[in-house]
Amino acid sequence: MSTPALFKWRHFLPEIILLNVRWYCRYSLSYRDLEEMMQERGMRVDHSTINRWVLRYAPELDKRIRAHLKPTNDSWRVDETYIKIKGVWKYLYRAVDSEGNTLDFMLSAKRDGKAATRFFRKVLKGQHTQPPRVITVDKNAAYPVAIETLKTEETIGEESELRQSKYLNNVIEQDHRNIKRIVKPMMGFKTFNTARRTLSGIEVMNMIRKGQVKGVKQGVSMPGVKFIEAIFEIAA
Repeated sequence: MSTPALFKWRHFLPEIILLNVRWYCRYSLSYRDLEEMMQERGMRVDHSTINRWVLRYAPELDKRIRAHLKPTNDSWRVDETYIKIKGVWKYLYRAVDSEGNTLDFMLSAKRDGKAATRFFRKVLKGQHTQPPRVITVDKNAAYPVAIETLKTEETIGEESELRQSKYLNNVIEQDHRNIKRIVKPMMGFKTFNTARRTLSGIEVMNMIRKGQVKGVKQGVSMPGVKFIEAIFEIAA
């Protein structure tokens, strides 16, 4: 979808919309925090409007960033963390490489072999990922089932090693913390779709923060801002 069509009928400029989406997905802020911050800038934006912006544009940000990601290595770290949706815990599958770069993520209602298999397939389809030489996971019994399925159907090669070691998965467990820090002020999600869309934006902003985008260095904020402006073809 072209950028003009993407923001058609909105009452605010695209740069204001993306500013709120970017801040919400990057920092530990609530929608009401952003409403107050906009008031300080002389703009009256209801928190529910900002919510609709995030749900609409966070997945679009995820979609547009994919072609610009740097390649990751072939040593995977895979784990799942808990996300509360309407008072019930669901599962956010996440994978990083040995250097902590995000491979991919997937929200799932279940934590079983089928969900793990679906997640591995999603990771393998990434433009920035490569087939795993080794996959490090915890002791969850679903992972060997998933890997066996993928090897049987030749989605991954027989030479790919599954290594079950909680200690070696510290890299991804540390990476979970940043996602949890952003999610905490949200105090849970009301629907699965709301969680899925919001988390896509949070994960993307985490990838930008880690310097995974071509031409954007880790820990330097302004190039990341300019990158988002460029992929949406606006000056925010």
